[in-house]
Amino acid sequence: MNFVIKHFNELSTTELYEILKTRSEIFVVEQDCVYQDLDDNDQDAIHVFCWNDSGRVAGCLRVFWKNNDEAAGVAQIGRVVTLEHGQGIGGRILHEGVMIALDKLKAKKIYLEAQEYAIGYYAKEGFEVVSEPFLEDGIPHVKMERKATV
Repeated sequence: MNFVIKHFNELSTTELYEILKTRSEIFVVEQDCVYQDLDDNDQDAIHVFCWNDSGRVAGCLRVFWKNNDEAAGVAQIGRVVTLEHGQGIGGRILHEGVMIALDKLKAKKIYLEAQEYAIGYYAKEGFEVVSEPFLEDGIPHVKMERKATV
């Protein structure tokens, strides 16, 4: 599986459309959660995604500086989603996102907000829970972090 890695301003309109389509299909339709996906973080993010044989974005995520503060050294990974569950895409794309945060951004720490059911998925990549559960758009989440060296 080949991952495409592009900053927002490098994405074609088709790539952006397909990324947003996949995010909407899973986060809004499948999870039955109406929320504002477009949060102004996409424009400053590096997007990682892959295509399936049907020409759809099969998985994607974004990596950006938390709070838009590069000096703090904390990268954030978000909007991690796979269209095809159980294919191993999620683990591979998460690993790629972590490598971008560490190698390209030189982050000292990586932060994310995980849906509570997915804690184990993120833990496999070295993330640890650093908060009590909280509700985000009606779905239980936790804050997780990973240091640059695990």
